[in-house]
This record gives sequence, structure tokens and C-alpha cells, in this order.
Amino acid sequence: MNILFIHQNFPGQFKHLAPALVAQGHQCVALTLRVQEPTQWQGVQVLPYKIQRKQGGGMHPWLQDLDTKVIRAESCMLAALDLKKRGFMPDVIVAHPGWGEAMFLRDVWPDARIGLYYELYYQAEAGDIGFDPEFPNPAGPFDPLRLRLKNLNNALHYPLGDLGISPTRYQASTFPQKYQDRIEVIHDGINTKQAAPSAAASLKVSDTLTLTRADEVVSFVNRNLEPYRGYHVFMRALPQLLKQRPNAQVVIVGGDGHSYGAAAPKGTTWKQIFIDEVRPQISDADWARVHFVGKLPYNEFLSLLQLTRVHIYLTYPFVLSWSLLETMSTGAAIVASDTAPVREVIAHDQTGRLVDFFDQEALVSEVCTLLEDETLRDRLGAAARALINADYDLATVCLPRQLEWIAQLAKKKPGGTEL
Repeated sequence: MNILFIHQNFPGQFKHLAPALVAQGHQCVALTLRVQEPTQWQGVQVLPYKIQRKQGGGMHPWLQDLDTKVIRAESCMLAALDLKKRGFMPDVIVAHPGWGEAMFLRDVWPDARIGLYYELYYQAEAGDIGFDPEFPNPAGPFDPLRLRLKNLNNALHYPLGDLGISPTRYQASTFPQKYQDRIEVIHDGINTKQAAPSAAASLKVSDTLTLTRADEVVSFVNRNLEPYRGYHVFMRALPQLLKQRPNAQVVIVGGDGHSYGAAAPKGTTWKQIFIDEVRPQISDADWARVHFVGKLPYNEFLSLLQLTRVHIYLTYPFVLSWSLLETMSTGAAIVASDTAPVREVIAHDQTGRLVDFFDQEALVSEVCTLLEDETLRDRLGAAARALINADYDLATVCLPRQLEWIAQLAKKKPGGTEL
């Protein structure tokens, strides 16, 4: 088959699926913003598309999100038309619709089967919006209206998709029922052979300190250090944690920007805002045991997970982080927020410990309990790894199911449904 991937940051969620399809003998092409010139990646022909116009000014702010997505959709469509002129006719198109790119591809190739990666449907209630009262909704009481317009991108893609895929049950559940009826829940997959326990793991965190499993390490990981992933809650718990655990070394992974939610006020970062808030409560000696290591290369990131004694994971009701599943795969003991996406993989006192997202005292208490009890840590960590092996292993579970999903998609009658 001819298979076309659409993803603004290809390979993104398709980094295992696309090469596997190449290995099966399919011709795979990708359109993306990530490259400037045509290139090859693991047998996939990767082609750039370029943004063709600037966002218009003077529009209502609730429409700016859709405007950005339509601009990307038009730009991707023009690249697709050029690809069609050169003779490429995809049997299957696999797209992440989150940035709008696939919006007009049915108009280019009406006979292609289209599979969509359903990541999240924005919710006015019971989701991330309004979850944290410290950070009010962007549009106040009118936020449900803003979100309704933000979901227009999902609505415009719905009739295009012949089959959908979503990585977790929680993420699939955010979509209306008519979407869920066509969604298969299949995770992107965890390489459990790579993300595995290691007694020899070590990580250099400064010129004078290399941590090993002999150290009492507590780890916290965000892509970017920000409230959506509980950075503020973690930092506010840090002074008490350091006092109660005088030998603990705290390693904090994450960038200075923001990935989700609002950016920090101009001229600062969420990282620095909460450092400034808690630093007066922490002695210089204790602060020396706190290590901000930025964004780590993947091998160093895995080393941290392999040597940590307790890993802390906090999140709003939102997309579940790969890092949590990778941590579970390494057999680490975990304290996590008792939020809907987390409960899908962490059962309290079975595969980890759960605490209320906002309860800093409970967070410190659970971390200290685990640091004191090696037997408990080992039990929880072993159960966590067993769950990932059974349900999320890339080679034996997820990738075979993704390939079967492609096979099912290829058998669908193209054309989607009407709005």
C-alpha cells in the first residue's frame, strides 16, 4: 500500500508505526513542518510543507485557534496537491488532526482511507479547564463558549475519519460518543527492554556529584516545568520533604518554557516563579540537594528512572505522559496524583501510591513512607513493571495492535460520515 503520514512534528506518535509499515513492504511518505528539505527517515520519504500565509489580525480571540489550524490545513493541502500531481495516490492516510493539517485531505484524495489520532477533546467540565482554581479559566464564565469554538477543529475532522486511534481510555473518553464508536484505544507503546531496571544506573548531576542506586533519590519530570504537570504543588512540598529527608537528593527534569496551559507572566518562567516562592523556606544546605538538570538526553533520562527510589508524577486531568509509563517500566516506586488519566495505570497500593493533586502534606507523607520501606517500594515497582509488560509493551502488544488497526483501516469504505 501507499501510506501517507501527516504530523507537524513527524514522526511524533508514529515513530514506531511508520518504520514497521516500511518493513512490511509498504511505501510510506510523510508531510511535516519539521524538515526544510525532502529527506529519508527509516525508509519513510519525509517531505516538507510550508506555511503559506500569516494569521490575520483583528479577529475575535476565540477564533484565533481555528484560524491557525485553517492556515496549516491550507498549507498542507497545497503540498498534498503537489504530491498528487507527481503521481502519489495514498491508499491510507494516517494523521494527527490536532493542528488542523488533515482538514482538506479528503478533497485531495477522496478515495483514500483516513485514520485519525484522537488525542483530546476539550471539556468545559471534569477536564483540565478549571481544574486548578489558582489559575482561572482564560475566558472566565464564558470559557465553555471558547472551548466550543476550540473543538471546531475536532468537529471539522470528524467526517474525514474512517477509523480512529487514541492512546488511553481516558483520552478517548473525552470525545463525544459518536467519536468513541470509531476509536480503538491503543497506546503508542513502551520499549520495556530499554526502559528496564538496572542496578548499575548512574547519573552525573554536577561536576562533583554522580548519583547511583545507593543514594536516596527522589525524581520529578516535566517536559516543561509548569502547573499542568503539578510543578507548583511539587515545589511547595519540597521544603518539608527536604527537612524530613536530610539525605534525599531531589532531581528535577524539565525545560523553562510551557507546553500546556497559559505561559508564565512576561519576563519570567513558571520554573523561576515557584523557585522564588519556596527558596526562602529552604536552607542553603538543603537547597544544595536540589538539582535542576533541564532536559536530559534519553539515555540519561532512563538512568534517572532506573536509580530513583521514589518518582513523583502529578498532572491535571489531561493527556497522560509517556514518562509515567516509562518510569513504571523501569520498576520504580511512584507517588502520583489521584486524577482520572493516572488511575488508568496506577491503582493505589498496587502499582503505586495516589494522593490528591493539591494535598502537599499527603504527597510528602507518601514519599517519606516509600523512602522508609524498601520492601514496599520493591512490591509496587515490580507490579508497575508487570502491568506495563502486559498491557503497554511496544513489541508484543502495542505495535502489533497498531499494525492490525492499519489493516482494518485499509478495509474500510472511504468517505467518512456527514456532520
